Formats: sequence, structure tokens, C-alpha cells
Amino acid sequence: MRARRRTTVLAASLVLALGAVPLAAPAFAASGPAAANATTTGPDTEALEAAIAGLPDQDATAALVRVGGKGSWRGTAGVRDLRTGAPALEKARFRAGSTTKIVTAALALQLAAEGRISLDGTVQQYLPGLLTEDFAPITVRQLLNFTSGLQPGASLGNTTEEMYPHRFETLTPEEVVAASVAKGPNPDHAPGERQFYSNIHYTVLGMLIEKVTGDSYAHQAAVRIFRPLGMRHTSFPAGPDPRIHGPHNRGYDWFDGKLVDVTDWNMSDRWAAGDMISTNADLERLLVGVFRGRVVPEPQLKEMFAVPDVPDATMGAPFSPFKLNGRTVWAKTGSRPGYHTVVAATRDLSRTVVYSVNSTDARGDGEAIARRFAFPAFNR
Repeated sequence: MRARRRTTVLAASLVLALGAVPLAAPAFAASGPAAANATTTGPDTEALEAAIAGLPDQDATAALVRVGGKGSWRGTAGVRDLRTGAPALEKARFRAGSTTKIVTAALALQLAAEGRISLDGTVQQYLPGLLTEDFAPITVRQLLNFTSGLQPGASLGNTTEEMYPHRFETLTPEEVVAASVAKGPNPDHAPGERQFYSNIHYTVLGMLIEKVTGDSYAHQAAVRIFRPLGMRHTSFPAGPDPRIHGPHNRGYDWFDGKLVDVTDWNMSDRWAAGDMISTNADLERLLVGVFRGRVVPEPQLKEMFAVPDVPDATMGAPFSPFKLNGRTVWAKTGSRPGYHTVVAATRDLSRTVVYSVNSTDARGDGEAIARRFAFPAFNR
């Protein structure tokens, strides 16, 4: 009861803070070779400025937006901490959620390019004993494009409210996958027949990467992707460490009409599917590096944009295509409590956007967040 009372008091103080702290003035800056022509050929700066104006509000406490390509724009608004009202940090680190899957897919595709795995090779081949004999062969490609048929694994809840009391507990990748295997093969469809977005596909991919390389997933990500691209502020937590190390803006979520700080959280159950911590600048480096073929060579790179020919498929491995203002934009979202992330670009990199929004419903309506903070970058 004492812990519950302290949480209630903290939540109440945050609600008061939202109405009491002075709103941090949005910081707008344009840079890059086309900045001078941004009003005619670059991003819609007026719409972008309007998107982040007035933060914090009921939907977000801070927003960091980075637009590049033909014309660039940077915007930072909101607060770092509701208790103090300190302005949001432009170079803040944040939980990048499922944008982690870009790294996992790239690692697997690099191994395929090196001939160390085949995309048509199976989980049974590379991870013998992981699946029972009841399972039909599942290929690496089917893991990549979410058509493996594996059922979701163990979790600590489906909503932020359900997960919050368990935020310092640990679920290992092995436990997550074991729970999936225990459910048996999917009764509704065989591998390769349907696309179903779930972390389980990329958790198994992370295990496969470790098995094939004889190294940890995190170290492989660092030496193969982060260091070569200069992503100096991107990392994975040390096991169950719940903290974001380095400068960061705190995350909040609404519980029963009250704002609660959800910054500190053990995300180990997300691992290769969503445990990465990064910055906007680093994710932009990742986005540009991948699209330019600096991370994954052709022909493996095409797999990242290949939407499988199965009913209701909407994504590749792992980018999803969207039509915005007559252009095809490839995007990946990521959400963890208190943090919502998007990386998106046209295939020719004529327009890119990366944002981190401290959404107060980060795991809720992601499309509404994207419409507010990402879509304006593609208005023209």
C-alpha cells in the first residue's frame, strides 16, 4: 500500500505540473544546402512548426523532429521533465522501440550476403532443437517478413497499464520463444501463408544471429552497423538495466486520468525486436546508410522493401510503404511506454524524417502521432 500511495502522489504532482510549468518555446532551425529554398522546394516548415507548437500538451510532453533530403529542418519543443519544466533536449537519447528491427534485419541480411546463412534456410537448420517436431520448416525469409506463422511469445502484458507493475521484471528471449513454441504451430495458417506482425519473428532472428556468429547480438550490431555508420549514441541496455544512460527527455503515460513517469523500464523482453536506445541523428545515419546500400548490399537489400505476396501483407523486412502526396514513403515505427519513434524516407532519399515524440499514449494510436509529426514533412 505504501508503494501504491507514493505512485499516486507522484502521478498527481505530474498532472499539476502539466498545467503549471511554463511551456518551453519551440526551437526551430533550418540547415543544409537547400535550407534557403525550404519554403518552395523543401519540407513544409509552417506545418512542421505547427505540429510541435504548444508542447507539452495532453498528447505529448516533448518532440524532436529531424527532416532531411532536398531541404532540411530541425525542430525541438516541449519539456525534458514535467517536474522542473526544463526545455526538451534536442540531442536526447530515447527508446527507439521497433525501429530496432531495421538493425536485426540488416544483420541477418549481411550474414546472407556473406554466405553464412541462406534466406531459404530454416530455423530448424540454424537453431536445431528450438522448435518441436510439430512445426513445419520456417525459413529465415519468413522470419524477416513476418510470415513465419509463429505465435506470440511470453509477455508482461498487452497494454502499458498491464505492464507497468511488472516494469522491473525480466523475460529472457529464451523464455519469450519457449512460450511461443509451447503454443504449437499456428492453427490458422502455415508458414509463408499470412503476414502477422509480432516481435516473436525478430526475437528468433536475434537468437539465430547469435548462434551463427558465436557472438552477442548487441556486439554484432555495434561492430557491423553502429560503429561503421558513426552511430556513437546508439546502444542496447545491459540486460535488465531499466535506465536510459546519457541525456534524455523523460517519458510519461496516462493512467486513470493521471500522468505517470514511465521512463525507467526493463525492456529486456523486447531485445532484438525493440530494445535499442538511440538519437534522432543516429537513426538518420542508419536510415540513410541502409537506403544507400552502405549497410546491406544488393541483392539482399531488396528484401527490406519486399512486401510478400500473401493476403493482407503491408510490410517488407521491416519497412512499410505508404502513399503520401503522390510519393511512396518507406517507414518503420517504434513505440515503448513514453516514447514513439518514426524513421521514414522516399526510396531516393529526396525526403527523410526521423522523430522521437514523448507521447503520453505512445503505444496507442501511432497513426495519429505520425499524421501530426511526420506527414507534414511530405506535404510537398
